[in-house]
Amino acid sequence: MDVVFDEQGRPEPPVDGDEWATLVGFLEFHRATLAWKVSGLDREQFAHTLPPSSMTLGGLVKHLTLVEDDWFERFLLAAPPREPWASVDWTATPDWEWESALVDEPADLVSRWQQAVERSRRAARDAFVAGGLGHRAATSWSDGRTPNLRWIVTHMIEEYARHNGHADLLREAIDGQVGE
Repeated sequence: MDVVFDEQGRPEPPVDGDEWATLVGFLEFHRATLAWKVSGLDREQFAHTLPPSSMTLGGLVKHLTLVEDDWFERFLLAAPPREPWASVDWTATPDWEWESALVDEPADLVSRWQQAVERSRRAARDAFVAGGLGHRAATSWSDGRTPNLRWIVTHMIEEYARHNGHADLLREAIDGQVGE
């Protein structure tokens, strides 16, 4: 199946793919959308807010890095949290990733996010090969339920779709760039 790219260089989800190709296609489209929305910005722009919200593009990138690592490593693989997440006192600073992003360089934030995405791609692919979309995560939730790969990928699509809406508004406020 040939991948079709849109005018922003994002891979279009397949229109006739099976369930795996369709889900992964939409997730990759949304990951590429985030990359497009944060490209070419400096530190000040990464810290721009739209009051009353304190959300920034830098915080959004760092949050999605955490989400990638959490779902695909911590839940799917039962891997221990990696740094910087492992050292955070989440009780004292529940919004640490959002707040700490203000002192990070945009290139570092994007690089760490891209590395997390690569780890997630490998983990998802390996889980799919091992058990298809029904492959159960190695870690259950506190209520005893255990999501499968289908749920995790679908949740990640939802996570990116919601946050890409935020990124779109922030980017438009920064420099007027618009687009889905």
